[in-house]
Amino acid sequence: MEPDEMLALFDHEMREHARPDGPGARVERGPDVVRQTGSADDWNGVVWTAPDLDPVRAEAAISAQVEHYTALGHDAFEWKLYSHDRPADLGGRLLAAGFVAEPPETLFVAPVAGLPTTAHLPAGVDLHTVSDAAGVELMVRAHERAFGTDSSWLRHRTLTRLAEAPDTFVAVVVLAGGEPVSAARMEMYPGTGFAGLWGGGTAAEWRGRGIYRALVAHRTRIAAARGYRFLQVDATDQSAPILRRLGFTALGTTTPYVYRTAP
Repeated sequence: MEPDEMLALFDHEMREHARPDGPGARVERGPDVVRQTGSADDWNGVVWTAPDLDPVRAEAAISAQVEHYTALGHDAFEWKLYSHDRPADLGGRLLAAGFVAEPPETLFVAPVAGLPTTAHLPAGVDLHTVSDAAGVELMVRAHERAFGTDSSWLRHRTLTRLAEAPDTFVAVVVLAGGEPVSAARMEMYPGTGFAGLWGGGTAAEWRGRGIYRALVAHRTRIAAARGYRFLQVDATDQSAPILRRLGFTALGTTTPYVYRTAP
């Protein structure tokens, strides 16, 4: 499949016809945007905009989303903007409306067929499937070591997924001497051909030893066994070179624009 075909399929299945990413969330579709709405602990935001969105409709859509999420009392919501979205100045319009742009990431997609499925881990580490509260705590610690940010949000979302929708979610943690050094998740989207790889991060002292690659291979094997055709990743500059070597194709960039409704 050519890159433009993969991008069109991704837009159609994962954005325009998005499914809720958690048991407590719902997807709401309007003529110009598709958004997800959930509790304050869920991810809330816009996932798709009409490809023919013009400046006048864009301004109306931005105002409507701010009004919607502000009325719910959530602290923040996100407008997930892709580099091919229209109008071309949509990012500037979001900034003018009070959104803050976070660092962009590269959208990568790869057919599952042909990707490596054997996880080759370095000596001294072990991969464990996260299935209970103790495993979630290890995953959260690994995430905080890898990214240097508070990951308490991850605890709630992972515990909820394990309790209410375990068949569409996989979480793993890598331990070295009993200490968490890396973790990753996979979201599966029934009714689509896609599974998403999220959160792959490794503590600085363990980077460059093949752990990230092994985590991709482990999740690829699971996705293949469950019949998914494509893997999708929003990648940082750090993981992008690894994904390219594995066979992923860059289809553009995605930038989170965050609107904070509370000071």
